[in-house]
Amino acid sequence: MIVYLFIFMGVLILISAPIAVALGFSSLLVLEIGGVPLGIVVQRAFSGINSFSLMAVPFFILAGNIMQGGGIAKRLMSFANVLVGWFKGGIAAATVLGTMFFSTMSGSSAATTAAIGSITIPNMTKKGYPKPFAAAVIASSGELGVILPPSLALIMYGLAANVSIGDLFLAGILPGIFVALSMLATVIIVVKRKGYDEGEGIAKGQWLRQAWLTFKSAIWTLIMPLIILGGIYSGYFTPTEAAVVAVVYGIFIGFVVHKELTFKKLMNIFAESAITSGIILLIVAFSTVFGHILTINRVPHMIADFMLNITESAIVFLIIVNIMILITGMFMEALAAIIILAPILVPVAMQFGVDPVHFGIIMTVNFAIGMITPPLAVNLFVACQIARIRLAEIIPPVLIFLFVLLVDLVIITYVPAMSTWIPSLQ
Repeated sequence: MIVYLFIFMGVLILISAPIAVALGFSSLLVLEIGGVPLGIVVQRAFSGINSFSLMAVPFFILAGNIMQGGGIAKRLMSFANVLVGWFKGGIAAATVLGTMFFSTMSGSSAATTAAIGSITIPNMTKKGYPKPFAAAVIASSGELGVILPPSLALIMYGLAANVSIGDLFLAGILPGIFVALSMLATVIIVVKRKGYDEGEGIAKGQWLRQAWLTFKSAIWTLIMPLIILGGIYSGYFTPTEAAVVAVVYGIFIGFVVHKELTFKKLMNIFAESAITSGIILLIVAFSTVFGHILTINRVPHMIADFMLNITESAIVFLIIVNIMILITGMFMEALAAIIILAPILVPVAMQFGVDPVHFGIIMTVNFAIGMITPPLAVNLFVACQIARIRLAEIIPPVLIFLFVLLVDLVIITYVPAMSTWIPSLQ
C-alpha cells in the first residue's frame, strides 16, 4: 500500500496536479484499494484543520499582506538604506537588512522577496548593479522570511511534530541573525570584488539626521515584532492570538499612521489572503490523511529501524537527513513537505538524541535553501519576475549565495546551542 501511495502521488505531481490534490487523491486511491471506508478521509482531513493553533497561519498570512500593502516595506527599506547605504556595496547590504526587518512580520519567504524586491531591485539597477545580481541578492536573503519568527514553516513544524511554537520562534532568532550576517558579509565581499557600487560618502551629522527621520517613520513598524514576540513570551497571548494582534495592528498602522491603506485595497488583501490560506489549509487537511496512512503502516518505525541499522551516529544521521530534505525541498513546497516529513523524521531524530526544537530549525533552514534551488525555487521565480530576467540569468550569481547558505546549514546543524540556547533561558 505504501508503494502504491508514493507511486500515485509521484505520478500526480509529475502531471502538475496541485500538491493538495496529489496528497488527497493518492490517499483516496490507496484506501479504496485497501478496502478502508472512505469516510476516514473526511474525518482525518477535518481533524487536521480543526486546530486553534493552526488559525495562526491564515492570520499571519493576512498580517503579512497588510504590511506589504500598507506602506511598511518602503519605510523599512528607507531606514535600512540610511543605516548601511552610504558605504561601498551599502545598497545591496541594505537589501539584506531590510529583508531581515520585514521577515520578522511576514512569516513567508516569497512574500518577503516580493515586497522588498519590488523596491530594491529597481534601486540597485539604477546604481549600476546587474539585474541578475540584484535579483540573486533579494532571492537569497528572502529566505529569512522562513527562518525568523513568525515563520509559517515553524508553525507548521510545531503542529506536525507536536513541538511548542513559542520555543521554535525563539529558536529561530539566532540562526536567522547568523544567516543574515553571512548574507551581509557575502554581499559586501562580492560587491567590492566586482566593483558594482562605490557608495556615497556622508557627513556624520547628516547621517544622524537622516537616520533619525527614517527611524521615526519606521518606528511603528519596528515595534511590531516586539509586540508579537513579547506578548507570546510574556504569556499575554498565544501565537494564534499574536497573529490576530498583528492583523489589527497592521490595519491601524495602514489606516491611521501611514494612511496608505484604503478600504478597497483592504478588501483585495482579504481576498488574496483567503485564497492563499485556503490553498495551505487544503494541503494541511489532505496531508493529515496521507500521514495517517503512513502511521498505520508503521512507516516511521521502519525508517527508524533502517536508520539505526545503517548507523548509530547522530552526525551521520544528520548528514543523511540534510541531503534527503535538501533534495525534497527542490521538488516540493516547504509547508507540505514539513507536514509530511516531520511526523516521520522527528521520532527518528529523537532516538539519535537530537532535540526536536533544534531539528525543526534544521528542517526549516533546509527548506529555506530549497527556495533558491531549481526546479521549484519559488524565490528565484519571484525575483526574476520583478527584475524581468530569465531564470538562466540568475543562476550564476545565486550560486555563491547557495554555497554560503549550505555552509550556514552545516554550522546550524552541528552547533545545536545556536537553536536551543534562547529557548533554554525561559
